[in-house]
Amino acid sequence: MRPPIFPGLLVLSTLILTGCVNGPGTPLKRKGDEIVVAGQLFHTGTRVVTWMDAGGYDGYRTERRFSPEAESSFEKTKETVKDIRTPNRYNLRRDGLSPEEIERVRGGGWDLPLLQRTVDQFVVHYDVAGISKQCFKILHDLRGLSVHFMLDIDGTIYQTLDLKERAFHATIANTRSVGIEIANMGAYPSGAHKALDEWYPKDAQGPFIKVPERYGDPMIFTKDFVGRPARPELVRGNVQGTDLLQYDLTPQQYAALTKLTAALCKVFPKMACDYPRDATGKLITKKLPDEDLKKFQGVLGHYHVQTNKTDPGPAFDWDRVISGARRMLGLGEVKPGAGGQ
Repeated sequence: MRPPIFPGLLVLSTLILTGCVNGPGTPLKRKGDEIVVAGQLFHTGTRVVTWMDAGGYDGYRTERRFSPEAESSFEKTKETVKDIRTPNRYNLRRDGLSPEEIERVRGGGWDLPLLQRTVDQFVVHYDVAGISKQCFKILHDLRGLSVHFMLDIDGTIYQTLDLKERAFHATIANTRSVGIEIANMGAYPSGAHKALDEWYPKDAQGPFIKVPERYGDPMIFTKDFVGRPARPELVRGNVQGTDLLQYDLTPQQYAALTKLTAALCKVFPKMACDYPRDATGKLITKKLPDEDLKKFQGVLGHYHVQTNKTDPGPAFDWDRVISGARRMLGLGEVKPGAGGQ
């Protein structure tokens, strides 16, 4: 005698077999390593907190994030912050688009192929703010600027805008680039690096990052994180013709940035996984001539774009990032070019 078939069990079995268990209203969980590109999610293999996540930084908000709520509105901001006169800290990538394409995307209608045609550079900055919390405060609340990613000292990546947006981070490169601000106090001429002495005290293991108490809660994702430079000594090098001193990034920052770089070079096929080199293959450490910058497709520093910038500085290990990213992508090794001074 056959056992009775209950209608409820039959429906459940059908749902399981047909893969329809995610019915209306069922939440979809993210892994937590995704970046948002034209509304699509792409894995990176490292922690990413987007503007939509708890603890994220929202570049779309018009009010100031780190001012009292009653004083944060755009109307109040116009009265108190001289550098902010428009509510948006970003605008439309329009260079190279036809009038018809501009009409389509100005309403948010970017598709991935069109964005892949537009974006071919990844600009790396140091923030001279020390932590991503302070970086966002300076960019968003005080200067009316923006950047797609911030990389905190513990290796947490914060995405503040969809990569379809034209962020305000690197002047003439903004339309075609993605930008990242790395939490690092920057590079200074010898004798003028007092800020480094404050941020990098030393213990028995060497220098470590100590966020000054005046910043309050540093909002580091990793609880009780102690950051240390990947190299314990001050790194000396020349950028834009000036000799500079800088403490290196943390190992956690290098690991996260390498994975993000690999992901971006995969998502954007026109973005070569390499940095600007001279005829001998060595890293170029000054602004690229306008024509060379126009032709360059790949990963570059802020100092390659503007003569008045020195970020990401002499300590930044280009070969560590680029070689690591190329290995992840299964690309051949490129000859080291003194990219980690």
